[in-house]
Amino acid sequence: MRTGEALAMALEALRVNRLRSVLTMLGVVIGVLAVVILVAIGTGAKDEIEKQISGLGTNIILVVPGRISLGAAPTQSKLNLADVAYVRRVVGDPSKVTVSLQSGETVRVGRTEAFVTVVGTDQNLVNIFERPVEKGRPLSETDVDTRRRVAVLGSEVADRMFGDLDPIGRQVTISGARFRVVGVYAEVGQTFGLSRDQEIHIPVTTAQRLFGLERINGMAVGASGPDEIDALSDKVTAALRSRYPGEQFSAVTQTALLGTIGSVLGMLTGVLAAIAGISLLVGGVGVSNIMLVSVRERTREIGLRKALGARQRDILAQFLIEAVLLTTIGGLIGILLGVGGSLAIAAFTEVPASITWWSIALAFGVSAAVGVFFGVAPARRAGRLDPVIALRAE
Repeated sequence: MRTGEALAMALEALRVNRLRSVLTMLGVVIGVLAVVILVAIGTGAKDEIEKQISGLGTNIILVVPGRISLGAAPTQSKLNLADVAYVRRVVGDPSKVTVSLQSGETVRVGRTEAFVTVVGTDQNLVNIFERPVEKGRPLSETDVDTRRRVAVLGSEVADRMFGDLDPIGRQVTISGARFRVVGVYAEVGQTFGLSRDQEIHIPVTTAQRLFGLERINGMAVGASGPDEIDALSDKVTAALRSRYPGEQFSAVTQTALLGTIGSVLGMLTGVLAAIAGISLLVGGVGVSNIMLVSVRERTREIGLRKALGARQRDILAQFLIEAVLLTTIGGLIGILLGVGGSLAIAAFTEVPASITWWSIALAFGVSAAVGVFFGVAPARRAGRLDPVIALRAE
């Protein structure tokens, strides 16, 4: 029997038992649908975090006290502005080093108030991080040296506190002290779930006086190129360790962050795909069960075909093709629904979803393989039936 003839007979058998065929395919459809959507969500989350990290800027080295590791508590900082000046001398270019001192504070404009992140920093921040100013100007060296009470607002803070008014030149109260707004940053979005548009930047010297602190949280160093990052990281941390014997300092690069987070999210995506794959296997068991029932119901048909000259391999091919058709058609429907569902999730929810070609190829390949694997046993049983016994079957 030719393959085309076997395919036509399998399609006719599926058409005759339409309802049973649809219900049998349903398990495969749900399994493939789950694989495509869960992998899309896992990949979308990974892409979104990588985008946020890359959005900080290029060739950035974050220098913090202590050791950075998952589950470890942050180390109390002993760094101060004298250390920043020291690191600038070590780097050789003062404009490549910026500073950070953060605190959550309540800010007020008239009767409007909000709880935001106040960041004490300096004039070099806009040279290292991608933080374009939409209105006014960024912080200047004079602002830092003279401890001016000036502030540059994130875009969300500006919209919330001033609405349609131009905030430049207006007053904002931070922890009871009035600051003059000199600039507004352009919208930049989130990093690790924290909106950078809800920040207010003030001179680090002013922040130390406002918060009653002498220390800073950390520094950021901008390397000239990717090739310089590792050497500059080692140079800066070694200099700080020599300045503070017995203390630990960490230099965190974007490449290291992307590698760590990418590994964790890649593993999570694999686990999600494996969980969805289990439902696909359950669907395959359902196909095998229905094919066995089909063989039993069509015993006389098999006996008649064998009596007319059909060989064992012809019967085997007919039922195997029928099983593969069930899973591949179900796989294609599941892929279409999965792609549509992923696009709908990305469009109408805040959950990121990114469709990957390999998840579609994997889902289709596995669904076809499930048809072959779970269709072999029923097909072999049909092919081995004795025609005389089959024709006597009721």
